[in-house]
Amino acid sequence: MARLPVGIRFIIAFSRDQWYRAFIFVLTFLLYASFHLSRKPISIVKGELHKQCAAGDEPEPRFSGRSSNSRHGPTHWLLDNETDCGWAPFDKNNYQQLLGALDYSFLCAYAIGMYLSGIIGERLPIRYYLTFGMLASGAFTALFGVGYFYNIHSLGFYVMTQILNGLVQTTGWPSVVTCLSNWFGKGRRGLIMGIWNSHTSVGNILGSLIAGYWVSTCWGLSFIVPGAIVAAMGIVCFLFLIEHPKDIKCSSTLPTHSKVSENGINRFRLQKQTAHTEKNGPLDPELQCLLLSDGKSPLHPSHIVVLPGDSSGSMAAISFTGALRIPGVIEFSLCLLFAKLVSYTFLFWLPLYITSVDHLDAKKAGELSTLFDVGGIFGGILAGVISDRLEKRASTCGLMLLLAAPTLYVFSSVSKMGLEATIAMLLLSGALVSGPYALITTAVSADLGTHKSLKGNSHALSTVTAIIDGTGSVGAALGPLLAGLISPSGWSNVFYMLMFADACALLFLIRLIHKELSCPGPAAGIQAPLKEH
Repeated sequence: MARLPVGIRFIIAFSRDQWYRAFIFVLTFLLYASFHLSRKPISIVKGELHKQCAAGDEPEPRFSGRSSNSRHGPTHWLLDNETDCGWAPFDKNNYQQLLGALDYSFLCAYAIGMYLSGIIGERLPIRYYLTFGMLASGAFTALFGVGYFYNIHSLGFYVMTQILNGLVQTTGWPSVVTCLSNWFGKGRRGLIMGIWNSHTSVGNILGSLIAGYWVSTCWGLSFIVPGAIVAAMGIVCFLFLIEHPKDIKCSSTLPTHSKVSENGINRFRLQKQTAHTEKNGPLDPELQCLLLSDGKSPLHPSHIVVLPGDSSGSMAAISFTGALRIPGVIEFSLCLLFAKLVSYTFLFWLPLYITSVDHLDAKKAGELSTLFDVGGIFGGILAGVISDRLEKRASTCGLMLLLAAPTLYVFSSVSKMGLEATIAMLLLSGALVSGPYALITTAVSADLGTHKSLKGNSHALSTVTAIIDGTGSVGAALGPLLAGLISPSGWSNVFYMLMFADACALLFLIRLIHKELSCPGPAAGIQAPLKEH
């Protein structure tokens, strides 16, 4: 009999469940990457909305007829409310406050909407809810770019577009995290979600490159093209997203041998020791992977709390106050508030900072700013790997926050020394700033959403995720706003604000870090069911 081709052998090497799980991993990755892709253009276009006038120049209006040799390209003409210093009304001396208002309107709406989104998402089919959000987000992102082609110079138009876009984008995060958590068990959750969460950086990078391609010639397309991509991905979501493995009779947990232990000897020892327990009845596959408390010795089965499932669907969705009572939710939410403040300040203001310090044009500054997101990819994965190995989520976040503050100070000092220093610090700062943010919004949120105190209620994950990310989004709204208010006094003051925010984020984790370091086993009681009391 002929030997099977390599490709066919590769396909049959994996089970049906594994292929579906990989498909959902990639699909949700691309879906949320498109959300971030649509958020990035505003930071790239800022350098075009306000151009640096020559010293002593005042932004004077220019009158011109419709001419194909305009500095904005063949499809744009200078009108009576446009100046050499940019696009009205952002061509005035208070442009930083106006640009900050655009950021604040989007992020404030996002923060408010996030609290409602999780509650609504628990009660609606994820596929329909997410599809609606992506189609609406694509429309509002493109609408911002329409202002270029129709020569709209009303601040209210752009602010309202940002508010509406911020509201509909809240459908994304609770939906994709819930879907991914449905398909993957608790084993190696930090690593899996650390890799998966790189969609944030990938989306930012793609958004920067797409927006940067048109920013100097036709900045309207910097919004319309990303908007079209988000809408197209919304259609893909409607056609292909599978909310739960039970919908196609798949297992919701990873194979036990792949996550019980990093050490092969311990893995076989665990299988040998747990084999006899099957005589008294089968043990839940996901429970088996949680038997190791310290990676060396397994807990006795009598110490494990078996949580009742809700396959009958009889359990009601958790309330907002009920989610707040889950241990660790408030601390991680407040920590994320300050961590996300730092991250989103970089997201919305980094290209403009690079333009000011390194004197690059908007396109080159946008391309250079992607290095921060490249560092963020490695930071998120590193945080997941460390937290899985140590089983200490809060301590991992605390260590990276502790290192981030002095790194930001060094960044503010050496970035003025040249392009090489800026590149190095962008990579390092991206890793340390994005690591805690990525870990809290993914693995920690999933851990808390399946906490033992919920007694098996699976209708809590979306609400818990929304509370944590919604609180973080309050910081995301404050960061760019404060940067817009502080930056006129000097960029060094912006970095001092970011360092203070990192210190506050660390402060809110002190109790959980102390608990992890003083008690061996899973992190702060959020990863695995603990001993009965």
